[in-house]
Amino acid sequence: MQLDQYWFQEHLLAIIAVVITLVLIYHYLIERDTGVKLSKRYRNSIFEAQSKVFLNATQYLISGNRDLAIKEFLNAVDINRETIETYFALGGLFRSNGEIEKAISIHRSLIARENITESDRLRSLKELAIDFDKGGFVEKAIETYKDVLKINRDEYEVIQSLCRIFEDIEDWDQAYNYRIMLSKVGHENQAETISHILVQKAKNYFEKGDFVKCHEDLEDAFRFAPSVSAKILRLRLFLTSGDIEKSKDLLVELLKEHPMYVSFIFESLHENFKGDGQVKKEYNTRLEILNNFFLGLKDTELLILPSFILTKVRLLKQRGEVDKAYNLIKEFLSKNERPSEAVVIEYIKLLIELKRSDEAIERMDKLLDHMHQSLTKHFCSNCGYNSDEIFWRCPQCYEWETIKFRWKV
Repeated sequence: MQLDQYWFQEHLLAIIAVVITLVLIYHYLIERDTGVKLSKRYRNSIFEAQSKVFLNATQYLISGNRDLAIKEFLNAVDINRETIETYFALGGLFRSNGEIEKAISIHRSLIARENITESDRLRSLKELAIDFDKGGFVEKAIETYKDVLKINRDEYEVIQSLCRIFEDIEDWDQAYNYRIMLSKVGHENQAETISHILVQKAKNYFEKGDFVKCHEDLEDAFRFAPSVSAKILRLRLFLTSGDIEKSKDLLVELLKEHPMYVSFIFESLHENFKGDGQVKKEYNTRLEILNNFFLGLKDTELLILPSFILTKVRLLKQRGEVDKAYNLIKEFLSKNERPSEAVVIEYIKLLIELKRSDEAIERMDKLLDHMHQSLTKHFCSNCGYNSDEIFWRCPQCYEWETIKFRWKV
């Protein structure tokens, strides 16, 4: 199914060209039957010339030669300037070829026409918005997309584009509004995404030290969906307010419900706190208490998880407690016949720190036979995007909460 989608996207322009050719055939037959006041010979010559042009353009598109395809479409415009589909195809080609200004010019000229149907004018406006979007003219793209919605508020793809843009520029108020609109138009559950958006909004208040507004937006986020990001921010609020017991309870809940997020949770908790100096100091003191609580956890459900063990090892190493880290990971390896590469590598690094060179070399020899080096800590399960940075929304495919984890080596 995914391959079909990629093939369709890759050959979209070629498909458009074929469709246009069929439209020409249709119009030719209609004109012939309704007795357009042109000689049969003249009609035939126009039709034959245009058909040849579109077939040539299709061949060039299939072979990947967009420049020659554009030339053919320009020839089609010269033959018959009333064929509006030619202009749409040409505008799309210019845009896909990176010639945004030319695409904008074509779509603006279509909008300005007097003898154009309202549906074609709306289509031209949408194409112009896409031109601005692809060209990086963010403000103009937003304005033009909104103009489309003034004519028809049910344009799903337009609303979706506005969601993406406002999320890109981190205008969370507008992102929230358009996600609500998208949920109504598309009849799709946007609750999880809306929750993430409200968390981002709340996080901005958190970093500014406005904990009251942070709490309000966070509660709204939970009303939509108890997303992982919402729970992590709530945990940070508990630490800020000094509610250690609730912090511990929520941490255990997070670890058991989302075990793959263990390292991610602690990375988020240790993110630079931008609040008041005294508040920051108190936060770090309470975070250390929570770290101690985590290191003391002996839950059997968690002790079998590599991510749980590795996070404990990293925290112990940060404290300089290398011997404790070594004993912890050695015990884990003794109970697992096929441990993950990340656990073994962490063990080798500990052996080196403890000057156990012979054992480290022996372990390394075994590992190198079947090692697959991971280059980044995080990747997107939807599109494969890789990054060391924490991301709730993928910067490449724009989907929310698709992040997966690998232990970087």
